Amino acid sequence: MIEVNPLEFSFEKIVKDALYEDLGHQGDITSKSVIDKNLQNSFVLKSRADGVISGIQVAELSFKILDSSLNFKKKFNDGSIVKKEDIIATIDGFASSILSAERTALNFLSHLSGIASATSEMVNLISETNTKIVSTRKTTPNLRILEKFAVKDGGGMNHRFGLYDGILIKDNHIALSGSIANSVSLAREKCGHMVNIEVEVDNLDQYREALETQTNAILLDNFKIDDLVKAVNLNKKNIILEASGKITKDNILEIAKTGVNLISSGWLTHSSPSLDIGLDFS
Repeated sequence: MIEVNPLEFSFEKIVKDALYEDLGHQGDITSKSVIDKNLQNSFVLKSRADGVISGIQVAELSFKILDSSLNFKKKFNDGSIVKKEDIIATIDGFASSILSAERTALNFLSHLSGIASATSEMVNLISETNTKIVSTRKTTPNLRILEKFAVKDGGGMNHRFGLYDGILIKDNHIALSGSIANSVSLAREKCGHMVNIEVEVDNLDQYREALETQTNAILLDNFKIDDLVKAVNLNKKNIILEASGKITKDNILEIAKTGVNLISSGWLTHSSPSLDIGLDFS
């Protein structure tokens, strides 16, 4: 029986779709026009800034799916710290193939390394505390699995992956079901004890109501620092407390020092800047 790694399968589909988006039916008409199809050369993937690498596997797949004869040698693994001018990988083989896959590979590697780098910076800022950084579902469509891996490569953790692997009761759910207590009761009744439940609250009154339910975690949305401290002090059941909303590098340590267990940031996956990485002829 052939064993298939489902993650590798997912990565391969994502990369194939990205290559097709760039190459279309005609392929790289520029390289076909100006480069001898038999010309072979060596290239390097080089970091042009300090950061944390993520996406080296999908970068390699971008080249190898297009041309399996290419020789890709990585110098760093995902999660590795790189400095400006570090060579991340070398690629040897047909020049036209390498150039045709260049942009797809760099798009993945730069974007994912940017997420890992931003996550690492956030994690380091609160390293003196016990609070953990987690990502959210605010991800690029069809790239969630890669972006969540990038968060882990940067030293962060992940929230639920999708709508199917954890219950998060938000304001609209509460409004439509009548109350926090009723929402949690219905969720617990229908999903059983094996599924974790989290409730989002906007103020201390809602928080106190949530404390009296069978929820596993409470998301404190846009709470002020003083209210976060009060929430932590009121938590006698050791329910997991998660702070969220307007998280920045300037306020993350102050939030972590309140004693919350988790800080979630959608910014990590939807707005972190790409790490500058280039493909250079060697």
